[in-house]
Amino acid sequence: MNVIIYENKECRKNLLPFTYTRAIAQIRVGIFTLLEKWEKHLKASINEFDFDIENTEKIKTETLYINASCLPTSTLAQSVNSLYTGEKLTDNNDELIAFKTSDETSIDKLAKRILDEEPKFLKKSWDIFAHNGEQIRNDFPLAIDGKQSEPIEDPYTIVYNPRQVFIEKGVKIRAAILNADNGPIYIGKNAEIQENSVIQGPFGLCEGAVINMGGKMRRNTTIGPYSKVGGEISNSVILGYSNKGHEGFLGNSVIGEWCNLGADTNTSNLKNNYSEVKVWDYNTEKLSGTGLQFCGLLMGDHSKAGINTMFNTGTVVGIAANIYGGGFPPKFIPSFSWGGADGFTTHAFDKMLDTAEKVMARRLRKLEKEDIENLKNIFEKTRKFRLWEQKESINV
Repeated sequence: MNVIIYENKECRKNLLPFTYTRAIAQIRVGIFTLLEKWEKHLKASINEFDFDIENTEKIKTETLYINASCLPTSTLAQSVNSLYTGEKLTDNNDELIAFKTSDETSIDKLAKRILDEEPKFLKKSWDIFAHNGEQIRNDFPLAIDGKQSEPIEDPYTIVYNPRQVFIEKGVKIRAAILNADNGPIYIGKNAEIQENSVIQGPFGLCEGAVINMGGKMRRNTTIGPYSKVGGEISNSVILGYSNKGHEGFLGNSVIGEWCNLGADTNTSNLKNNYSEVKVWDYNTEKLSGTGLQFCGLLMGDHSKAGINTMFNTGTVVGIAANIYGGGFPPKFIPSFSWGGADGFTTHAFDKMLDTAEKVMARRLRKLEKEDIENLKNIFEKTRKFRLWEQKESINV
């Protein structure tokens, strides 16, 4: 049986800037990406994505289609796995979760089965950190299934509630505190926790990631593969291959891949009047309410912040932006921006590419041809947000 993960255009746009450079199913929330979660729950390999489900010619073999933005649980996965050909699974609000077909029958004509539980979805970019703690708890049994935790041999490391701490092979820990009283702590293969670091669960440190000396990792946080972090991080997700290596606070935030936050970069995650945080909405192209009291920084891939950068509550940064200077930059910083509170110019594409290649080489990775083409498309697609370019063209 084929398994295909599909997504709809509206949801994809709501999850920008992260979906500029990846499918929804490749977003990490909890310990795993959505794709990895479904593969583990279904015990199946999923190699196909469908970005336009309504107009796709169906494969004429038995195929299970899964909504990419749905966050799986063990009971939900069982319901999906038990679908008969010609059935669809929805929630109580008629939101489509999955369906199975072997022909081109319209989705509307499939027999409906309603899920007993109320599923969670990634519908907005801030849902990534909002659901992260719960997802770490859900992913923990999947991460440790059939495995035995490596022992912590360092005599100066203190562990609270060791049954909820799992250490993969190759991990280095020195003089750290791991407190799993309020949730599990997962430490991935070849990760490193340096001296005087403190970690509170739920927490996930993925393969090859490093917590620098004195790092303060608060609850509901995930540090993606091969990232290096320090300072204080709370209820945030770093998708992977990014650096926040120094002091400074990152809270209720999502950071993409290949990003760098300079020393003493800080994010505000709570307004002084404790009111609802508003963020840039790519659909309406204006600030919209989140329903959240806490929301920090949402930063797309390949973006950078210079030392002492201050980000206001609910700031959205696009792809390949370079932010620096004093004061608070705007709450929406378009892709390929270069500057800060005093104004912006365009981050030249060739210079951005040169930097990206150098950054990726440090992790023994390189930009593939299709990555470069995608970045070119993003550069053109996001011109309308770089208002200074329009002013320059008018002046000419």
